[in-house]
Amino acid sequence: MMDPTTDNAGRTGGPGDARASLEALRAEIAKAVVGQDAAVTGLVVALLCRGHVLLEGVPGVAKTLLVRALAAATELDTKRVQFTPDLMPSDVTGSLVYDARTAEFSFQAGPAFTNLLLADEINRTPPKTQSSLLEAMEERQITVDGTPRPLPEPFLVAATQNPVEYEGTYPLPEAQLDRFLLKLTVPLPSRQDEIDVLTRHASGFNPRDLRAAGVRPVASAADLEAARAEVAKTTVSPEITGYVVDICRATRESPSLTLGVSPRGATALLSTARAWAWLTGRDYVTPDDVKALALPTLRHRVQLRPEAEMEGVTTDSVINAILAHVPVPR
Repeated sequence: MMDPTTDNAGRTGGPGDARASLEALRAEIAKAVVGQDAAVTGLVVALLCRGHVLLEGVPGVAKTLLVRALAAATELDTKRVQFTPDLMPSDVTGSLVYDARTAEFSFQAGPAFTNLLLADEINRTPPKTQSSLLEAMEERQITVDGTPRPLPEPFLVAATQNPVEYEGTYPLPEAQLDRFLLKLTVPLPSRQDEIDVLTRHASGFNPRDLRAAGVRPVASAADLEAARAEVAKTTVSPEITGYVVDICRATRESPSLTLGVSPRGATALLSTARAWAWLTGRDYVTPDDVKALALPTLRHRVQLRPEAEMEGVTTDSVINAILAHVPVPR
């Protein structure tokens, strides 16, 4: 990705330059988060595609900080929910509350009524509460007592889960996993990145005070809407469409998988590749754009056969093998 130029206020040069505004997010988030460029890029792509993100990584790799820094750099309202075994669906969506003064029930909105919802450790809560987000994620509304209530625009769910400590967790069902546009892995930092993290903390960096760290809004909801309009103009050739379909159909025929990518997943891959092409400064999609977004877009939409898992096969390795096998359009 290109490095944006900014003025003294931290705003990108050139009024109305939506691409520069979104590019500036990377530099702004880097003031708080070190060495997670791929995850940052994935979050920006999700914003462009109006999609949701599942962040997976061991505790302490800045998953929550990453989402908070994104919110601070985008002028978006954000709320956080810590998912626990005793969390109820109404704790997320809201509920009807009886008002003794008026002798009527009124709706009290839950934390889901925001632009950026951080669902921390979503696999710590039972399926009933997990499913309370399904309607919100797919329909961008919440129905309470038969009345649909639209959510703010934009609306993005950024959920986190740990790949360890599976005791006492409730794995997300396939139907809900399929609603996440991307599954981003947040790895442990390299040695130099970890040194940079410790150096920042030794210099007084406080992850709970992003303003003091210099994180400022560089992209607004209007910038985001303008960017989405530009992404929609990005050309997709019939050959690229066929390439996406061939990749997804190959997952359904893989001997290592019991579940392949659905048509919703194929649509998601085309959408993310389109957003990535626009972010990199092109008005057309190439096979490399599709390859670049294949892993984060598809890895959570397939299921390994038990025998393949026992042999050490991973979903990423299966998808990489498919990308190497499917003919690339010229």
